[in-house]
Amino acid sequence: MATNSLAIMKGLSGVPLRVFSFARRWPVVPGVIIAGVLIAAIFAPLLEPQNPLHSTLRHRNQPPFWYAEGGTNHLLGADPVGRDILSRLIRAARVTVIVVASAAATGTIIGTTLGLVAGYMGGIVDEVIMRIVDLWAALPGLLIILTLVVVVGNPSFTLLVFALALLSWTGPVRLVRAETLTLRTRDYVLMAHVVGASTPRILFRHILPGVVHIVIVSTTLGVGFLILTEATLSFLGAGVPPPNPSWGSMAADGREYLRDAWWVAIFPGVAILLVVMSGNFLGDWMRDRFDPRLRQID
Repeated sequence: MATNSLAIMKGLSGVPLRVFSFARRWPVVPGVIIAGVLIAAIFAPLLEPQNPLHSTLRHRNQPPFWYAEGGTNHLLGADPVGRDILSRLIRAARVTVIVVASAAATGTIIGTTLGLVAGYMGGIVDEVIMRIVDLWAALPGLLIILTLVVVVGNPSFTLLVFALALLSWTGPVRLVRAETLTLRTRDYVLMAHVVGASTPRILFRHILPGVVHIVIVSTTLGVGFLILTEATLSFLGAGVPPPNPSWGSMAADGREYLRDAWWVAIFPGVAILLVVMSGNFLGDWMRDRFDPRLRQID
């Protein structure tokens, strides 16, 4: 009996160590947060307790449910015009996922294509593409986007996606070009060239599969930056067009009420913090797993 009890105690004492080891090897917490945001974005109409655009002035700045003045009708409180914060957070998750995913996909496609062309063609083509990348990287991107919004007029989803894509295309170009310079000298690429394969076929059939892992890691690491940029633009009034909710615009709505109604600005800020940190952790983990030079021995 004593032996069994001792074995059970030893087994229980090793549980925290195994949990820590599992969490270290796999991005459990970031994965759960990202999955939660994706679920909220996909099933937003089903998960929203109330209409995120509906306002009730008698509930303006109502505190969260754990306050004596709060209630279950607004679990995370209400904003200055009486809209439910939880519902707006969920709807803003959908808006953020759609905008950032569209911009990241557009920027990644453009950057990957230019990186393949620059690395494979070399010469003057490579020089022109890389000098354009250097020039664009030296420009103040946020200022250019704000100027673009002022020139165009009212912000829109199309303009926001286009603006964010302008900020995300340069990153993949350098990484894909560097890897393409190595892959173009491989035997299977040279053989494809000898048998008369066209340049597009060599780029997208033979070289692209060898750089996909770099593209995935680069895109994952860049998502956090895009989320922050989108939130910043919305905070400044140049992002998601109203009345659609955005975490940045929600934080802007509560900046004048931090002393009396902190929840209006803090909850969107916490959402941005958690999602961006989770995206960065997930990107670091993917880089360690995909890149054999950085792969850690478990």
